[in-house]
Amino acid sequence: MSYRIQDVRNTLSIVTEDIENYIKSQKIKVGKDGTISKKSYQILIDFYSQEVSTINSRKNGKSSYVLNGLKIDVKSKPFYESEDHRVSIFQDDAINFLKGLPTNSVDVIITDPAYSGMNQKLKLGSGKIIGVYKKAGENGAKWFEEFHDTEENYKAFLEECLRVLKNNRHIYIMFDSYSLLTLAPIVRDVFEVKNLLCWDKVNIGLGHYFRRRHEFIMFASKGRRPLNSKSIPDVWKIKRVTSAQYPTQKPTEVFELMLKGSAEKDFVVCDPFLGSGSAAIAAINSSCMFLGCDISDKSVSFSKERINHFLKHKTDPFQKLSLVGDDESMTKLFLNGKSK
Repeated sequence: MSYRIQDVRNTLSIVTEDIENYIKSQKIKVGKDGTISKKSYQILIDFYSQEVSTINSRKNGKSSYVLNGLKIDVKSKPFYESEDHRVSIFQDDAINFLKGLPTNSVDVIITDPAYSGMNQKLKLGSGKIIGVYKKAGENGAKWFEEFHDTEENYKAFLEECLRVLKNNRHIYIMFDSYSLLTLAPIVRDVFEVKNLLCWDKVNIGLGHYFRRRHEFIMFASKGRRPLNSKSIPDVWKIKRVTSAQYPTQKPTEVFELMLKGSAEKDFVVCDPFLGSGSAAIAAINSSCMFLGCDISDKSVSFSKERINHFLKHKTDPFQKLSLVGDDESMTKLFLNGKSK
């Protein structure tokens, strides 16, 4: 029986550049037709057959992280990874993280960008982070710096989302009223916008001119894909999180509704703005894999604790009760598991 490099590459979905670099580093002899010895074949199989492997890339100085068959170019290993390798979170800015994902590698994007500071998490051009990302209470600063909603910055983020999203898949982006006015038209330039959803928080919030009780969710697609259910309304009555231990924490049910509409078992769900980790909990509840990222120390630490606890105890320490509102359609979707 003959053994070839191509067999290893095809069997384990190894990137050509990586396997060539490893062969050189191990001084493995390769024939002109790509043949290798049985011993060399086994060495390669043993090295690459691990579900997660970190490979030093001499070409660009980064690392290649193989997760669930995906090769992710990152500066370091994940900040956190579940034991079954189905949930991983990275600490990085959103653009850098997305650039490391392979093209057409993600099934659903569900994300809640910081309305007042998303661009502080984007790294563009020379790699400088725009603005300053401050902690709450630091020198009187708000949780995020003011949002610089330039077309260049936001479009760069959306174009990376388009690249990593598989064909015939969906993306959900959350907005408040102000960000919707400036940023929604840019979404239409990149994706096929299908609908604008309204999250009714039930409990009234703050506001100078009319107190706020809602946020918006832009629902768009890359290609054509029907929803999983025709029973999901365009107004979602789900209570806001009160006494949250993380700023801007959203109910997991908001993200679960997104996945009820667009995900299947084992879909790869991505949230480039991890925040409190609500999207990760929703992905686990939906039997999906999850990739998340945030630049904030508090975010990744908070999410790690939350995900770990949920996987071990099947309870959410930071949202102990269901926040589904008194609405018949919501009750059927969540409590009875019914959808038509």
